[in-house]
Amino acid sequence: MEPFIGQIMAFVGNFAIRGWAQCNGQLLPISQNTALFSIIGTTYGGDGRTTFALPDLRGRAPMHFGNGPGLSDYRLGAKGGVEQVVLNQTQMPSHNHFATATEVTVSLKASSAEADLHVPVAGSSLAAGNEVNGRGTDPIQMYNSSTPDVTLGGGTSSATNVTIANSGGNLSHENRQPFLTVNYLIALQGIFPPRS
Repeated sequence: MEPFIGQIMAFVGNFAIRGWAQCNGQLLPISQNTALFSIIGTTYGGDGRTTFALPDLRGRAPMHFGNGPGLSDYRLGAKGGVEQVVLNQTQMPSHNHFATATEVTVSLKASSAEADLHVPVAGSSLAAGNEVNGRGTDPIQMYNSSTPDVTLGGGTSSATNVTIANSGGNLSHENRQPFLTVNYLIALQGIFPPRS
């Protein structure tokens, strides 16, 4: 059966049949393919003066033009879609992250020995004050160099804001439906298709 000029078919071989060309976006001379050019024009590319392009179905699934009920409108020759995509925050489903804050008891070690330091040094602890004696210019000794032997009552701490670290690798994910590759061909010769 002779094909219609511009008819596309799937073929299992890796070559173009005589009178057909692969749908790989190649440019053809208008002067040698006037009938096919009169059907597709520059819908798929070319300058329209000396060349026009065939549809390029390499790595693409064909889709009928127009729009179905509730779907987007696609013009003839439009391309779209990507093989992989990285989602951003606005594309993620709404969700929660949980964090647990544990109450912590705080205590302070002190020495029951009499203070012998004005200024704390490494290893010193709070101690019983010394040298108050009513002299307003002498510093009060409040620290002791001995080992702490008293635990003072403290309080508890609770977290009001909790920071949760980011997670995820920010890599793209596969966006293609399952597929099987075949060889799409377009008829260069045949019957000129009548309009219905």
